[in-house]
Amino acid sequence: MTFETLLVEIEEGIATITLNRPDVLNALNSQVFNELAEAAENLSVDDSVRAVIITGGDKIFAAGADIKEMVLLGAVDVATGLRPSKIAFERLENMPKPVIAAINGYALGGGCELTLAADVRIAADNAQFGLPEIKLGILPGGGGTQRLPRLIGAGKAKELIFSGDLINAEEALRVGLVNKVVPPDQVLAEARKMAEKFVSRGAVALSLAKTCINEGQRMDLEIGLEYEHKCFSLLFATEDQKEGMKAFVEKRKPNFQGK
Repeated sequence: MTFETLLVEIEEGIATITLNRPDVLNALNSQVFNELAEAAENLSVDDSVRAVIITGGDKIFAAGADIKEMVLLGAVDVATGLRPSKIAFERLENMPKPVIAAINGYALGGGCELTLAADVRIAADNAQFGLPEIKLGILPGGGGTQRLPRLIGAGKAKELIFSGDLINAEEALRVGLVNKVVPPDQVLAEARKMAEKFVSRGAVALSLAKTCINEGQRMDLEIGLEYEHKCFSLLFATEDQKEGMKAFVEKRKPNFQGK
């Protein structure tokens, strides 16, 4: 896959998407969103890919939306113009494979919202997170008001969104915004280590587990439990389930085939 604003590399079942607009601090514009959506769609159906890492490189994740592209837009323009970001984030969030955000430096505005579309977030100890849109007279429009409260709770999400203040990596870890904090030079390696662990698991079970969690957040508990039960039952029709349980009985590592 060749893009103008992204670099996509695939190695040993792990795809790495790197935002590649260093001259503008990886600012997110419609082209980035369209290319992210295309990359997510392609990687979703690529059987050679079992996990995805998204990063901005070793200095910055993404400084937010490209304000120069937005400053003269009207309400109608924005209503249609925001569709690419919505599509990109939803495709990443709903990929049948785990998505890990590896975050160095700033993840602000749309950059922070992009990390929220990932399943797991690993941050450098120099990372800074924030949704500063309120300071521009707008609100987070890429899922921030919806995904952030679901991740860290409504009270803390409101504080961050209402103030527009930034938080550092340690505070992000404390409130549950990120899963792990490591030194800057270890972020990508740590993300890859986690991806390798995910790749070693049963791909069908992992995909259904992700679906159960994502869909369950839109259901009440009773319906969610029923949905989980159906997915659990379906796995007993897979080769991976047979292999996993046989390996457990035989006290050896399973050899999952993703079938």
